Amino acid sequence: MSISRIPDAKVVLSSASVYPHGVAATFDLADRLGYDGVEVMVWNDPVSQEAGALQRLIDHYQLPVVSIHAPTLLLTQRIWGTEPWDKVDNSVRVAREVGADTVVLHPPFRWQREYAAEFVAGVAQREEETGIQLAVENMFPWRARQREMQAYLPGWDPVDIDYAHVTLDLSHTATAGSDAMAMQAALGERLAHVHLADGSGSFKDEHLVPGRGGQPCAQFLEALAARGYDGSIVLEVGTRKLDDEERELDLAEALAFARLHFAAPALP
Repeated sequence: MSISRIPDAKVVLSSASVYPHGVAATFDLADRLGYDGVEVMVWNDPVSQEAGALQRLIDHYQLPVVSIHAPTLLLTQRIWGTEPWDKVDNSVRVAREVGADTVVLHPPFRWQREYAAEFVAGVAQREEETGIQLAVENMFPWRARQREMQAYLPGWDPVDIDYAHVTLDLSHTATAGSDAMAMQAALGERLAHVHLADGSGSFKDEHLVPGRGGQPCAQFLEALAARGYDGSIVLEVGTRKLDDEERELDLAEALAFARLHFAAPALP
C-alpha cells in the first residue's frame, strides 16, 4: 500500500476560466465543483473591480479570493485608467481589502518604456511596503509569418530577472517553447504562484485543460508536491466557446487532474 502526501496548497479557479461569465458565476462554479477558492481577473465586470462586491461573494460562498490578476493585458488597458502603476496599485488595494496575499501581473509591453525602466524596482518597493507578493508572470514572444517580436520588457522569461515572486503559466511555456520543468527548478522558492493549463506548442496561447496538450502538467504537479509547494495552483482554462454544461465538465476535469497529480510519495 503506497502512501502519498499532499502539501498545503489551494487549488483554485480563475475567473478567466468562466469568461464571458463574470465573477459571481466563478464563485458559483468553484463552490459546486469543490475548488478551494478563486482568483479574480480584473476585467470589465464591475464586481471584479470592487472589493465590497467581492467580499459579499466571499461571505456568501465561504470561499476565499486568494489572488487578484491585475488588468495588465492588452484587452484591459483602459480599466482603472491608462497609467500602469495605477492598475497595479489598485489591484494591491483590492487584494488587501479582500484578504488575498498575491497580485499577478504581466511584465510591461515594450512600448511602455518608462514603466518598464522602473518595473523591477517598483515591484520590489510595493512588496516591501504592502506585504502583498507581486508575482510576475512568464509570457512568450509574439510570432507571425516566420517572424518573432519581443513584446515585453525587461523580458518575457522571468527566470533571470530579479523578481522575488513569479507566476509560472504552463500555457505560456507551451507557446514560448520553454521547458516548464527546468523553469520550476531554476525558480526554486521564487515560484510563488502557478497557472495550470496546457498547450500544444502553437503560436496561440491556448489554455487547454491539463492533460490535453504537450506540457508535462502531471510531472510538474508531482515535482511541486515533492518540494512541499504551498502556494496556489490556479486553473486558468479557456472555455469561452463552450456552453455552460461543457464548461462545467471541462472545469471539473481540470480540478480532478490537479487533485490527482498534486501528490508525492510520503517519506518513510
